[in-house]
Amino acid sequence: MEVLRFRYPLFLHGLWGVLLLIVFFVLVYRHKEALLQRFGHLELIKRILPGYDKRRVVWKNIFFILAYIFLVIALADPQIGTKLEQVKRKGVDIIIALDVSNSMKAEDIKPNRLEKAKHEIAQFIDLLKGDRIGLIAFAGMAHLVCPLTLDYGAAKLFLQMMDTDLIPVQGTAIGDAIKVARKAFVQKERKHKVLILITDGEDHEGDPVKEAKEAAKEGIVIYTIGIGSPQGVPIPVYDQNGNEVGFMKDRNGNVVTTKLDMTTLQKIAFVTNGKYYMATSGQSELKKIYDEINKMEKKELSARKFSQYEDRYQIFALIGLIFILLEFFLPVRTRKGGAYALGQY
Repeated sequence: MEVLRFRYPLFLHGLWGVLLLIVFFVLVYRHKEALLQRFGHLELIKRILPGYDKRRVVWKNIFFILAYIFLVIALADPQIGTKLEQVKRKGVDIIIALDVSNSMKAEDIKPNRLEKAKHEIAQFIDLLKGDRIGLIAFAGMAHLVCPLTLDYGAAKLFLQMMDTDLIPVQGTAIGDAIKVARKAFVQKERKHKVLILITDGEDHEGDPVKEAKEAAKEGIVIYTIGIGSPQGVPIPVYDQNGNEVGFMKDRNGNVVTTKLDMTTLQKIAFVTNGKYYMATSGQSELKKIYDEINKMEKKELSARKFSQYEDRYQIFALIGLIFILLEFFLPVRTRKGGAYALGQY
């Protein structure tokens, strides 16, 4: 449906100037008539004037007013476009909870665990077709970074913001991430909800399996991806310039290692009818999860209305210019003696 709107509607108030122009031209005309009357009988003087045409004066005034109208409309920037109706899409609500603790800087997966995970999540978002996506960052606590949305571009912008300095409290609060996700989903629904947990550590903050059971009651299916080694790897430390200067140590000077708790992640996935995946350098796990999600029942989701408009001020500016030229080249006097005698008001 074609829709006309103005980008700068405030300029349309300039159309009130048409009234002022009409009053001005009427006053000028009356003033000229009064001046002519001083020199004698008005009708006799008009007959003496060579080729004088009162109608041409009127048309010049009309052309000037029309030029003014179209130029004012051009200033308001008229736009014509197609208003798209609300689009209905079918999909699933998906929230990805990403571990952003310091241990995710480990480089056993290049360039490091966190950057590799973010890269794969971005590719996962590119696969989505109608599913809503949300993002949670967690370390010692969890935070909803991006609420559920169909705006995949915005979700990827929020994804780029997720780093180890985003959450001030260190740790691996998987249970807290599940709790935040439960609140982020539509509470009244009991299906169409998927949570993807990506982490490399153990949860020492609570009982993630208990939280997973509560999530299962609300129809949330949890897929877990474990990044790292069950044997443990050291956590790198960086200086202000981003250069690695060693490994994290405890109070006794011993190197701290981060171990993957596969058993807990497997239990979380099992109690919610999800699946556990072990991260590999190829990171095909999210593609496998996407294939699983595609098999799920979809719900109808609504996209926002939006309109696309194109500027059309050029047309009105051109018409205004044409009227200006007509007003300028239209002579007040008619042909007399084989030529035009151009006159003024």
